[in-house]
Amino acid sequence: MYTDTHTHLYDERLLSEEDAMMQRCLDAGVTKMYMPNCDSGTIAGMLHLADKWPQHCYPMMGLHPTYVKENYKDELAIVEKWLGERKFYAVGEIGLDYYWDITFKAQQIEAFEQQIDRALKYDLPIVIHSRESTQDCIDIVRNKQNGKLKGIFHCFSGSVEQAKQVAELGLYLGIGGVVTYKTSNLPEIIKETGLGAIVLETDAPYLAPVPYRGKRNESSYIPIIAKKVGDVMGISKEEVGRITTENAARIFP
Repeated sequence: MYTDTHTHLYDERLLSEEDAMMQRCLDAGVTKMYMPNCDSGTIAGMLHLADKWPQHCYPMMGLHPTYVKENYKDELAIVEKWLGERKFYAVGEIGLDYYWDITFKAQQIEAFEQQIDRALKYDLPIVIHSRESTQDCIDIVRNKQNGKLKGIFHCFSGSVEQAKQVAELGLYLGIGGVVTYKTSNLPEIIKETGLGAIVLETDAPYLAPVPYRGKRNESSYIPIIAKKVGDVMGISKEEVGRITTENAARIFP
């Protein structure tokens, strides 16, 4: 039994063959898949999957930092509206992204802080995107942490020291296909923090693990990631799946 804590199943590259894709996931033992939202344009596809596969697909609600533009206040209002209308399992994917464009850096920070406040209001975990911005995200979370904030630093790409900061704040590290790449520092981070601080994810359709690197990713590849983590820690992929699924269950309501 495995859990994918971060997968964009509603992406058109995956949705075009959703039934076959879902069967591959279930055949691989990946029975729970958490879907982060990006903006108002991704809600319909996400909720379609959540309603069709309610035992397996779990939606989040949030505004992704790279989608923070001139109309970000309108988008945040849509997030707030949806959070009040139906069940979501996290506020996400939220955070900061300094890699693509920092034109709206101040607005990204404002949107991140406001959405953390929404998570605390609704007693939901947060799922954080922190590309080239890990320390700023950690600092903002630290300022907001009142003992009730839970969540995941998705696709963690920081240092060992930053990983320890995340764990000390009571949040988890999202480990995906990057752990299988030769230049990744994630094996070192996993050894330092231990399995108690991590959850598994794919970020499908992006960041496929070796041997599928450069191709379309999907949630059925979670066992490949689990095997690499198990090799690092000297345990089976099944044991990694059990521990990380238990970790995910502590995060999500």
